[in-house]
Amino acid sequence: MSENSENSENSETPGPGPGPKPAGSTAAGPQPEPIRFFGTTWVGHDGGYGLRRAGVAVGSLAAAVAACFVLRFAYQGLEIADVGSFVGLLVVLMFAICSAIAFRKTWEGFGRRPADPAREDNLRGLKSIGFVGSLLAYFFRALTEAPGEKLRRTEYEAALAQYAKRRSARTGNPAARKRPKRK
Repeated sequence: MSENSENSENSETPGPGPGPKPAGSTAAGPQPEPIRFFGTTWVGHDGGYGLRRAGVAVGSLAAAVAACFVLRFAYQGLEIADVGSFVGLLVVLMFAICSAIAFRKTWEGFGRRPADPAREDNLRGLKSIGFVGSLLAYFFRALTEAPGEKLRRTEYEAALAQYAKRRSARTGNPAARKRPKRK
């Protein structure tokens, strides 16, 4: 698996360019950008696309529930340590705010490329703390489409149209074209 498919949704290389061709592919023109857990099955909704979407939805929801249990155990550890209600309240607020921001940023990443990738890199720590929000964003998006599918489909279709336009402008043998007679 390539490094881009291991990164977060917002840090993948931008643009629908031709990119690397899948192994064994001889098709000319732009190739679809793979989506994590889906590869390129999102293009034709084949290769178990529906099952993968269901798996992503169930998996992200299960991971979010498990994460909430882990956070509950951590909060109980704070109660056992008797750090006080103020610290407990701060921890709960921190996770709630970070989860809300992570949900929003992850959800926005499904619809558009980040304008400033450096800013997204700076938010990576905050999104790590609010991982429950990111998991919930994956769950809700997987109910309707593969996370990031609409963005990549729009880019892929635009790249195909541009490629077709360039190809149609270059049809024929340029050497065989008739030259206008000079006076």
